[in-house]
Amino acid sequence: MTISYAIVGAGMMGREHMRNLALLPDATLVALCDPDPESRNQSSKLAAALGFEPQVFSDLDAMLSTVTPDAVIVATPNFTHFDIARRLLAENVAILLEKPLCASPDDARRLASMAIDNPRTFWVGMEYRFMPPVARYIERVHAEETGAPRMLYIREHRFPFLKKVGDWNRFNRNTGGTLVEKCCHFFDLMRVILRDEPVRVFASGGQDVNHLDELYDGERPDILDNAFVTVEFARGARAVLELCMFAEGSEQQTSIHTIGARGKIEVSIPSGEIIMSPRDRSGLSKEFVSVPADILAAGDHHGATYHQLSAFQGCLLQGRPPIVSALDGYRAVAMGAAAQQSIQSGTPIPIARED
Repeated sequence: MTISYAIVGAGMMGREHMRNLALLPDATLVALCDPDPESRNQSSKLAAALGFEPQVFSDLDAMLSTVTPDAVIVATPNFTHFDIARRLLAENVAILLEKPLCASPDDARRLASMAIDNPRTFWVGMEYRFMPPVARYIERVHAEETGAPRMLYIREHRFPFLKKVGDWNRFNRNTGGTLVEKCCHFFDLMRVILRDEPVRVFASGGQDVNHLDELYDGERPDILDNAFVTVEFARGARAVLELCMFAEGSEQQTSIHTIGARGKIEVSIPSGEIIMSPRDRSGLSKEFVSVPADILAAGDHHGATYHQLSAFQGCLLQGRPPIVSALDGYRAVAMGAAAQQSIQSGTPIPIARED
């Protein structure tokens, strides 16, 4: 059975999805939708080069009245997610909505509630947990090689935010803030790795280097470019996020460390190396997790977009529930928003458990 896809949002992430759909068996692209002419033009050319012949639209309602895809991938700006997803929930389509679920926790909570009753798959695009080295790392943590995890540390040293159409990603009001826009990935990973829920967040951060000389209609960007975030979890484990977005010269962009009573296990991206360090000093063990070159070349997420799409399509074909639900998406947004609030207030922010 071939799954037909439409992509709403033909910018950078939409095109990454296109390249990965071309690698996926039994997938075809039947429609593209984006209000920006240049984005539509670039994506149309890429689609043709990939062997797809999608119909192209500037309006979502026009697309939905013309084509009937099995699934719609939404890769539009954060502040548009709520309205687009609510519109798609009225259709008989599966939905893969790129992170974050919404720009605000209130909208994310409302959308998660709506998605519960959706008869088709509603999936939130949390790519990082699908990076092959990270997925293998999570397996080993869950096998309790370190013992039960007590401390978790995630570090991302990376490049600044990229330019986007209309410069929408320069302002908190559009993104939800850096700790929602960028770091919902990491808050999702914390929950997945620890298999627990957060109860309190404390954060410190600022905008110290990036975008300081930029003006948009006389307004300076207000997005953070660095932060430390500490998250306390219900069963007592603690997690720390260290984010720096002016460290593009780093050899490893992302590293994750989990520590328990028997030792420490860590993974680094892009090296794909996993290192286990036992407390008894019996010797380090190293495992290298590779990603095929064609999958690496299809995107900027170390193979995660392909593996996420493969898992999404598997759920559709087999009638299984989504691996990353709207509730998962909401919780990641709530953690990021609490971290943003903690920086503004200088105080810890409690997080209530909501099912």
